[in-house]
Amino acid sequence: MTATSHGDDRLGARLGELLRPGVPAAAAVVSPRGTIVAGRGSGPDDDFEIGSISKGVTGLLYADALARGEIEPDATLGTFLPLGDAPAARVTLQALSTHHSGLPRLPASAQVWRRTVALWRHGTNPYGEDLQQLLDQARGVPLGSPRPRYSNLGYELLGHALARAASMTYTELLHRRIATPLRLDPFYAPATPDQLRPGAVTGTSRRGRPRRPWTGEAVAPAGGIRASITGMARLTAALLDGTAPGATALDPVTPFGARARIGAAWITIPMKDRPITWHNGGTGGFRSWLGLDRAAGTGVVVLAATTASVDRHGFALLAEYADNKPR
Repeated sequence: MTATSHGDDRLGARLGELLRPGVPAAAAVVSPRGTIVAGRGSGPDDDFEIGSISKGVTGLLYADALARGEIEPDATLGTFLPLGDAPAARVTLQALSTHHSGLPRLPASAQVWRRTVALWRHGTNPYGEDLQQLLDQARGVPLGSPRPRYSNLGYELLGHALARAASMTYTELLHRRIATPLRLDPFYAPATPDQLRPGAVTGTSRRGRPRRPWTGEAVAPAGGIRASITGMARLTAALLDGTAPGATALDPVTPFGARARIGAAWITIPMKDRPITWHNGGTGGFRSWLGLDRAAGTGVVVLAATTASVDRHGFALLAEYADNKPR
């Protein structure tokens, strides 16, 4: 892969320094000087699982739905999803968007935990539910206090509620309001493995063992999106210049842990006296990171087909390129 502008093979070299040899990986830097894309073991249009960066995309869809007048922030899940009198039906969309819903990270069912054990033992997919199965799980989940609490379940429900508000499926919503207007292709959420595209990268464990893809209708809004580095670079550029649908999702509105604040999924923290807005992702065989120094007009994406974290590498690359001092 080559740079799309302002050619710079240093990014490719840095990618090689940061990650274990043999791991398919890609990175992009978007700055006022242009967009640079580099990859190793993958092509510019091969797609990776972006994991929980999917929540950031759903945050964009939430802010976009607010702007369109399709939803109100104090509307409840029960307005859009058939949850009956379950506690989850009373949760507001705004609380879900900032991880203040009181919902747990995952439903505490025996089936969920068996799947999690199977993931770590055999590399299988712990998330395969369809929407109806997700709703069945949600009806039995109690609510905790509305404190900051990261919730995959909450973002799954939020995404499907947004889709219902727009009279679409989540897959359709993603395609029509994010992928198509920003020309992100491939950028999709497969419900089953047979929906993977020919350029789908295979994830691996830290030891290089292949992992099965994380697909599923239910998980799509929280962790089921796949994207190429080319598409992620375009998304990053649109976030920086404000042309991404729902870009106000980046703006922090409430505290989220020590020194951090959160918008609609996107977390902002201070680094070197500058705010950095970011989200990461992790699945059974992939890690991802997207970060923005909005004041410097610079963003970085790292995608890797491994379960070894890339967060530190993403922050380091962002600091280098935002200061215009790449090594």
